[in-house]
Amino acid sequence: MRAAALIGLLPAEIPSPSQHTWYVGPFPIRAYALAILAGIVVALWMTTRRWIERGGDGDTVLEIVFWAVPFGIVGGRIYHVISSPDAYWGPDGDPMKAFAIWEGGLGIWGAIALGAVGAWIGTRRMGVRFAPFADAVAPGLLVAQAIGRIGNWFNQELFGGPTTLPWGLRIDPQSPTFPDGFAPETLFHPTFLYEMVWNLAAAALLIWLDRRYRLGHGRVFFAYVLMYTVGRLWIELLRIDPAETVLGLRLNVWTSIVVGLGALIAFILVGRRHPGRETTLQLRTTADQDSEVPEPS
Repeated sequence: MRAAALIGLLPAEIPSPSQHTWYVGPFPIRAYALAILAGIVVALWMTTRRWIERGGDGDTVLEIVFWAVPFGIVGGRIYHVISSPDAYWGPDGDPMKAFAIWEGGLGIWGAIALGAVGAWIGTRRMGVRFAPFADAVAPGLLVAQAIGRIGNWFNQELFGGPTTLPWGLRIDPQSPTFPDGFAPETLFHPTFLYEMVWNLAAAALLIWLDRRYRLGHGRVFFAYVLMYTVGRLWIELLRIDPAETVLGLRLNVWTSIVVGLGALIAFILVGRRHPGRETTLQLRTTADQDSEVPEPS
């Protein structure tokens, strides 16, 4: 009875926003861009706090982020264009739209891969270790990804197949994202919402695990990758937006499997070799290593 009562309190559907862009004079303000920026700000705040808790300098985080964010955006866009090429290189595609990031389309795999390159450059320039910084940033990445999915809601994109659940998502039949072959009144799985909830729950779990077991040497980051790929796997199987397929499965499904398994193996191997947490955040210089060599007697 209680479950039925709770279900009865849920909305009959989730409406999609009527617009995703507002104008201040000639300047467009896009919901997608605002969501991405908000996610970056929150992730920066969380990472700074966690870095300071580990004994680092908060100003260091901002310097590293200046490298990581641009690299991540470029990497995310490249992966999106490669994994969904029809809109850009297909019969009705427009190659110039590959540069229109404001219209949506950032692949998380490319963003993390190239963003990590930028962060590595930043950590080297600041003289700190990459692994503990990756551990500090991991929960913030999950929260940033959750916030970024709000932009997908405004763009009416990245939804799943039809559903009769109370939280079904309504897509404007006049929207270019409305899939062919469905009646106008069809409701769809709000996969953006599923991923939001999953990411926020995973971020909370990651913070708890880190505090409980004092994870280090990149294990928090590997745990982040594992948690995210597990959620992305089942959510990706619900989606019906156009995507490249390999052996009958979406490319992102295979990517989730391969990356998730790699993260699990790395987490185990690193844990066996480095069961504790780093005692210093600073890079070991050549002078430091030479000072550890005993003088000949």
